[in-house]
This record gives sequence, C-alpha cells and structure tokens, in this order.
Amino acid sequence: MVTKTATVSLAGNRYQVDPSLCGQRIELRYDPEDLASLTVWADGAAAGVATPLVVGHHSHPAVPQAARPQPTPTGIDYLGLVLAAHEEQTIGHIAYRDLPLPGLDHQAPADDEPTSPTTLDEDSR
Repeated sequence: MVTKTATVSLAGNRYQVDPSLCGQRIELRYDPEDLASLTVWADGAAAGVATPLVVGHHSHPAVPQAARPQPTPTGIDYLGLVLAAHEEQTIGHIAYRDLPLPGLDHQAPADDEPTSPTTLDEDSR
C-alpha cells in the first residue's frame, strides 16, 4: 500500500514511487540481490520505478567551541571532607539488641529494666 507521502516500505527500506499511486495497492518486482531499484506494477501494468528514499537532515556544522581554561586547584579536598563528615555520622557500633525484630512491634522496655547501663555513685557503694 502506497502511503500519503508516496512511499512504500520493503525489507526495512523506504522507497519513493509516483505520487499518483498514493493509497493504491501495488506490486514490487525486484532482484533480491539488488534493492537499489524496484519495478512498480499497478493493476497488472508497469507503473514506474521505486527509488530509495533519501532523507536529508538540515543541520549546521558544529561550531568549534573555545577551549575552557583549566581551573586552578584550591587545595581543598571537598569530597574528602564530605566523606569524613558522612563517616563520622554513620560509622559506629550498632546495638543489635535495640533493633526491633521483623514482624514484631517494637516493645518499650519496662520501668524496672534500665534503658542504659547505670553507674553506681560513690555514696551508694
């Protein structure tokens, strides 16, 4: 079937045909070894040649960009400072006993259980 833009598709390639064939069902006869030129048949009679469609892109050549100057080093290792701050906040001992068990609600410790280790005052010894 010829499209509205007078093109047909065959084997992943697009070909131009005569615009008077738009909307018609046509037959393409070709040599499988040479897809550069196809013979178009419509209503049992030869109706011209289908040529490969070449779509050109209108684009300007790339403008050469000016070289950017290399930044001067400041001597500050910003990523190192960020990493050190991150490690200071996140790395430490994990109290696994304080983590809630999966599937169980976190239970608050009872009043008679200490929440943290206590130290004895010198007077109470």
